[in-house]
This record gives sequence, structure tokens and C-alpha cells, in this order.
Amino acid sequence: MAWFSKKPRIAARQEPTEEQAPSRMQGLWAKCENCDEIIYRQELEKNIMVCPHCEHHHPWPARARLAGLLDPDSFEEFDKELEPQDPLGFSDSKKYKDRLKSTRKSLEENDAFISGVGRIEGHPVSVGCFVFEFMGGSMGSVVGEKVTRVFERAYELKYPAIIFSASGGARMQEGIFSLMQMAKTSAAIGRFRNGNKPYVSVLLHPTTGGVAASFAWLGDIILAEPKALIGFAGPRVIEQTIRQKLPEGFQRSEFLLEHGMIDAIVPRKEMRSRLAQLLRMVG
Repeated sequence: MAWFSKKPRIAARQEPTEEQAPSRMQGLWAKCENCDEIIYRQELEKNIMVCPHCEHHHPWPARARLAGLLDPDSFEEFDKELEPQDPLGFSDSKKYKDRLKSTRKSLEENDAFISGVGRIEGHPVSVGCFVFEFMGGSMGSVVGEKVTRVFERAYELKYPAIIFSASGGARMQEGIFSLMQMAKTSAAIGRFRNGNKPYVSVLLHPTTGGVAASFAWLGDIILAEPKALIGFAGPRVIEQTIRQKLPEGFQRSEFLLEHGMIDAIVPRKEMRSRLAQLLRMVG
């Protein structure tokens, strides 16, 4: 048998079949992952990404969240120019620097965290929100720095601090530089508390790993959205480690509220009014 092949190196291009061709309706509809109802996407977005049939909370993009919760035109973004580097020259299935480049291009965000100042019903706040779509909201050096600056800015301006967390944890591509952010952000909260202003931590789905093990759990008031997965290691990892079946709903916000780990579960539609109420009381 010949060691070479006469087959062409470039395969002939095949036109997509009718089944493979993209539909003109693609993107107009969304399927609820909880009740399987098909929802007109525009209706879902108008309902702040909450299913009108079962009230399931779908992911809400960070900028849309900030726009929806803060007073109109009150948000001023800071530190947008900060970009993560590749201190370890890390590479897995793809080089880290290439992964960063492609993610920046597709999301038009420099990293997984947006920070700045704004107002909620007239109350000034130093605020930050995770962009989960950016590498699972993982916390690297830049995310840790921006979180730290949320508290430093709040201390300088004498503002309350609010952070909306949604993260898979520390960013493994930055190794120890990422893990250092857990201590760095926690220390920033310690300095911030000298200003006697509250820190409200809002835990979204999911909040796990190094983010959950540091500043996300250190709020003076800890709120969560319904059915959010919150914890250090995931349920599957814990089950494999202890070789036991976990209780139903383990690590969901309802389970944590029942066991005294969070202060309240606040549906998305009520979040703005609840935050304003807390700021009036303790801000």
C-alpha cells in the first residue's frame, strides 16, 4: 500500500443543507432552561431576563444589570483601561494571551469585572459587577485590583460599597498571582470598614471558588438571587470527595438562607428597591 495519498489536501467546500443553514429566526427566541417554555427574546430582555412563566432567573449581562439597578446616567466607570497580562506564559489547549485577545474582541470587555460609582435612588455607591461571560468571571490580577479599588474608592469618597459577584473562582492561568487576590481584596475590606460605611455583597449564579472564599462572603449584608449556586467547591466535587449524597438543593441560595449563611434572597425585580431601602437604613 502506498505511503502517500492522492486525495486533495483541501477538501471541497460543501454547501450547507437546508437543515444546517442558519434560520432567519435564530436569536429571536430563547428556551427557558427551567420550564422549557419558548420565549420571545425581546420579551425576556424586557422582563430583565426573568422567565415570565416560571420566574427563573437567566443570566443578566453586567452592563445591563448596572444600567437597570442604578439611577439613569449616574454610572461613571473607572479603571476600564486595565488589562490582564500573561505573567506565567501559560498555555493549555490555547495560549492564555490568545484566549484573552479573542475574549476581549468578542465581548468588547478588557476583563471580567466592571467598576465605578453611581447612585441608587439618589444614594451614592461605589459599585462593581462581574462579567461572567469573560472566562467564567474568573478572578485574576486585574479583577482583584479592580475589586480592591471599589473599596478604596468607597473609603475615600465615604460611599457604601456594593459588589455583584458571579464567578467560577480564581483564574488558574495566573497561578499564585490570582490566589493572592483573595488576601488582597479581603485586606481592602478591612481598611474600608474603618470608614463606617456598609458593604453589601450580592451573590449571583454562580458564585464559587476563590471569590466565594474571600470578599463575596465578607459583606456586612449578604443578599442572593433565587436558586443561585453559591459555595467554594461544586456539589459534584464534594460528593466525590466525601462519597456521600448531598441534600437536595445543597449550596443553592435557599439552602444557605435556611442555614443562616446569607441574610436574604431578593428576586431581581425587587433588587433595586431593596438596595435603596438598605442604603437609607445603614448607608
